[in-house]
Amino acid sequence: MNKPQIRSSQLITTFGPGAMVDLPDDAVIITGLDQWRYSNASQPPVIHESRLQRKLAELLGISNVLLRKPPPAIEDRGFTPDISAYRFPEWYIVQRQIQRGSHRARKLVNQKDLERAKYKDDDGKKYPVVPVRFVRACRKGHVGDIDWYSFVHGTDTGCRRELFIEERGTSGDLDAVWVVCGCGAARAMSQAARPELRALGSCNGARPWLGPGTRESCGEPNRLLIRSASNAYFPQLLSVISIPDSLEKVDLAVSALWDSHLSAVDSETTLEVFMKIPQVKQQLEDFSTAQVMEAIHRRKDGQADEERPVKETEFEALSKAEEELGVDQPEGDFYAKALPPAQWSESWMQSIERVVLVHRLREVVAQVGFTRFEAAGPDIQGELDIDVQRAPLALDLSWLPAIENRGEGIFLQFSAEAVDAWLKLDAVKKRDAQLQEGFQKWLEAHEGSKRQYPGLPYYMLHSLSHLLLIAVSLECGYPASSLRERVYAMPDKYGILIYTGSSDAEGTLGGLVEAGRRIKYHLQRALDMGELCSNDPVCAFHAPSQHDHKTLLGSACHGCLLISETSCEQRNDFLDRALVVRTVESVGAEFFGR
Repeated sequence: MNKPQIRSSQLITTFGPGAMVDLPDDAVIITGLDQWRYSNASQPPVIHESRLQRKLAELLGISNVLLRKPPPAIEDRGFTPDISAYRFPEWYIVQRQIQRGSHRARKLVNQKDLERAKYKDDDGKKYPVVPVRFVRACRKGHVGDIDWYSFVHGTDTGCRRELFIEERGTSGDLDAVWVVCGCGAARAMSQAARPELRALGSCNGARPWLGPGTRESCGEPNRLLIRSASNAYFPQLLSVISIPDSLEKVDLAVSALWDSHLSAVDSETTLEVFMKIPQVKQQLEDFSTAQVMEAIHRRKDGQADEERPVKETEFEALSKAEEELGVDQPEGDFYAKALPPAQWSESWMQSIERVVLVHRLREVVAQVGFTRFEAAGPDIQGELDIDVQRAPLALDLSWLPAIENRGEGIFLQFSAEAVDAWLKLDAVKKRDAQLQEGFQKWLEAHEGSKRQYPGLPYYMLHSLSHLLLIAVSLECGYPASSLRERVYAMPDKYGILIYTGSSDAEGTLGGLVEAGRRIKYHLQRALDMGELCSNDPVCAFHAPSQHDHKTLLGSACHGCLLISETSCEQRNDFLDRALVVRTVESVGAEFFGR
């Protein structure tokens, strides 16, 4: 694949290394980073984001990680990238329908039987082929062609007669799709989808995206995978918003002076003595005495060298934004100003402490690996689990693909006292027990998962974030799919950030900041929208542990809370509008009681 047919950002979010892609004339699997080439290799397109790079290095257990932009879609200027792809799968279905008894059938052939991408049948004519849509894969991300002969006959035969795909019905169900051999042996594809039968055998550790001969030991049971299914590829992404970390700066300054001077400081009085030394004064003059003492205590407690959670740094910067005065002149990667309370205070805004207009922000997103069948994204603090079995992007992982989104946003900080008081209500505790019961059922169905229950504050803030995102998108000029969310639910730190998530000009149009100036109206509309769903009363009375497989959802469905998964940080999990406003069920657990 020499000419790009995929957008650059999609090479991280959707079609990265190991992803199966249907091109106009072929089916391929995107190669690993070892096969990503740049004509100007001495100056590859690099992204700098130190906080993200430190997180990734710790996650991967290496000393340093370089971030590079994916190849752009334009080749006629600058460097010229070359991302190759291997043909996958190697089995094809001939586009010639024949009648076998009372059933329609088409031949199943291997790539080696083709002549210039066509199959020469018994009548001497050449027919086009399409790649078979079924492959095998395991939970470790390995993928490969199904051994069709073994699937049909078992392991005790050497039969190599012609194979056919028969359609025994019009539904397209796996029960109606049969693989038939010329010897008469036949088996329904539905049996391949039943794990207990182990009809596809054990995984041989194939990693075709990394090239021939890159197998590793595995032995996991193979599972049926449809190439174009939504569970065929889950990129594991880690993102941070480029925000100056004030604690990082003072910690670095204290660390530089630690051995020579500051290790002996035990009080503010001692610090004032050392501050008279020119070298110390020059290093610490930008910080207050209290900031320096806090950094010294962190150093002595062993916390200074610990990397803070992704969202903790972001919340600190957003919650300390200065109040907006006069005309702003946004500059840099991050520029945020608090909106004066007089412009947004209303009765339904009582639980909100601050409204911050983020005029400029930069988000950097990097892909670490990928999984199949089950997503393994960041937790509610924006961190990735070190122990997740992710498939590698390359044999020699010295750099990772990343993109940067520049845009704007709105941040709402909630009163910790209001949230704590709400959590003490009996109706809220009862709802919490119901949601936890649903989460336990989800864990039982996902053996080995390390996902944790996020807590009721996250459920509430996440649900409100979806309602607000939908309400804002109706007037701000951005489609809802171009907006993204970050939910902050840490002890005594609660907030919502709605921001643009586009890597092009659509992310910097100024519509969100203007919407932020009318936030009280948007929030009122969001609350009104949450009270009634078009699927009520079914939606409102949904019990996560009883009614269906949506065990991570309370009162939430496509008619009210579910949005584009690219906009949601938890793929539309952990939602319940009954925690935000009163629904027709009237459980009494709403945060916004009106």
